[in-house]
Amino acid sequence: MTVAAAAPRALPALGPNRELTVPQEAERTLANGLTVIAVRRPSVPLIELRLWIPFGQTPLAAAAVMSQTLLSGTTTMSTVQIAAELQKVGGGLSAGLDPDRLMISGTGLVTGLDRILEILGEVLTGAAFPDDEVATERDRLVDRIEVALSQPAHLVRAALLKRIYGTHPYAVQTPEIAEVRDVEPAQLRAVHAERVHPAGAVLVLVGDVEPQRALDVAERALGSWSGPGRPPQLPPVPQFAPGPLLLLDRPGSVQSSVRIALPAVGRTHPDHAALQLANLVFGGYFSSRWVENIREDKGYTYSPHSLVEHSVAGSTLLLATDVSTEVTGAALLETWYELGRLASLPPEPEELEQARQYALGTLQLGMSTQAGLAALTSAYAGSGLRLAFLAEHAHRLATATAEQVAQAATRYLAPARAATVVLGDASVVEPQLAALTPVMLSTAP
Repeated sequence: MTVAAAAPRALPALGPNRELTVPQEAERTLANGLTVIAVRRPSVPLIELRLWIPFGQTPLAAAAVMSQTLLSGTTTMSTVQIAAELQKVGGGLSAGLDPDRLMISGTGLVTGLDRILEILGEVLTGAAFPDDEVATERDRLVDRIEVALSQPAHLVRAALLKRIYGTHPYAVQTPEIAEVRDVEPAQLRAVHAERVHPAGAVLVLVGDVEPQRALDVAERALGSWSGPGRPPQLPPVPQFAPGPLLLLDRPGSVQSSVRIALPAVGRTHPDHAALQLANLVFGGYFSSRWVENIREDKGYTYSPHSLVEHSVAGSTLLLATDVSTEVTGAALLETWYELGRLASLPPEPEELEQARQYALGTLQLGMSTQAGLAALTSAYAGSGLRLAFLAEHAHRLATATAEQVAQAATRYLAPARAATVVLGDASVVEPQLAALTPVMLSTAP
């Protein structure tokens, strides 16, 4: 029996954009310089905490070890006691580091907010960095760095950062192993005393609690936190200098890791919304042109992606993909083709509208949970912005025209402005790349 193939069903039309509703914030700057932002989200009886402390230009090895040992004990509590006290109120704290900041994140029951902030205050004023805890975490960090140094993704990103940032502090974001091994508890205590202070720091609290009460609790717990210094001032990132393609030789590699950087603009720049849409059309989500070209059509790669990476000192558009060695040149050619096509021709109305819907939907989704809202509030506060800016940004996304998106693509996505780094087997890859562009050969670490 012959079965007729069913005709493909038409996709439903895109629905109207929903207006972005931004919750109200309450804000207070304490006498010690700490800014506290509280947002009520009554969905569940929990509180999310994000503390953003400016930490740029801190010695990298010490900063990395400190982020791993900050919660390892205070003058009155051991690391076990800290964990036990937090567990009593259904809470937890963790610390992390990026090139701009030391971030302390936490969550817990709303009824335990007072205790969570009391413990946080003890960590901020009396972190002890016990010798045995520092030794353990230092060794773990060395292990993680050693693993990272064996990964192509880490090696090619490190090379790209050095390529685009030169002597800027952003150029090196992973400490040297020897420097990590030399970090001692006394050094951490000195850095803590010098750099962990409230000036310029921002605490965000999101949860089922009256904002004014949250501000009062924060002031009682952290009002006595003090410290001398001022927030570090990072220099602006340098102007892009594209130059020849940098090829890092990794003999025997079956894949090539391709990384491309292009100039971008910060969140408050008039071009930001249009650039975000241009990037989505190009490669910022699964339905983009780049994905359709080198994944769906040609099968060169599995997961190409591009994004705008925002930092305090500047913003950069980053492209990343890993391709089979034998198609490295072809994949790069198609990437440049898609960049040039978007920089030369405006997007079609339908693809622009799909990108617009994705951008607005992602913004809505990011605010749908307490954790997401806390992360957004903290990220924007670190750039001197507040949640009200999200409504402005959503309006710009909703009203950006095809002409504005095309102009942003011309300004920022032109392939002639790109800095490109490829890590792969040079014996196979170099002839492919040299046929397309000048190549500077180097040995992978």
